[in-house]
Amino acid sequence: QVQLVESGGGLVQAGESLRLSCAPSGRTFSNNAMGWFRQAPGKEREVVAAISWSGGITTYADSVKGRFTISRDNAKNTVYLQMNILKPKDAAVYYCAQGITMAPKPERGGYRYWGPGTQVTVSS
Repeated sequence: QVQLVESGGGLVQAGESLRLSCAPSGRTFSNNAMGWFRQAPGKEREVVAAISWSGGITTYADSVKGRFTISRDNAKNTVYLQMNILKPKDAAVYYCAQGITMAPKPERGGYRYWGPGTQVTVSS
């Protein structure tokens, strides 16, 4: 069982930035892709960005392309989500998840371990 812990959420104004971090508790990353998801109240959990084990492949939801950047530092066992030009519609609980393959998957079913989430609130 892998326990993931997210950090970096908070309250910002529209146009500002946040950087989320995710690390496994008590163990190192395995050779798997990692993903960031978000879920707003009353909505389905959706993939925001995903990254391959090596970091060489990244994918993004259309709604965040050009504003969000996913990255990972395997030496530090940490995955990041840099979020720029935040909009009120980006407000949600953000979750990181470990993929079941080395390549990133665009769907929730491609991930098996999840963090508890971190809240991102964007005021207009």
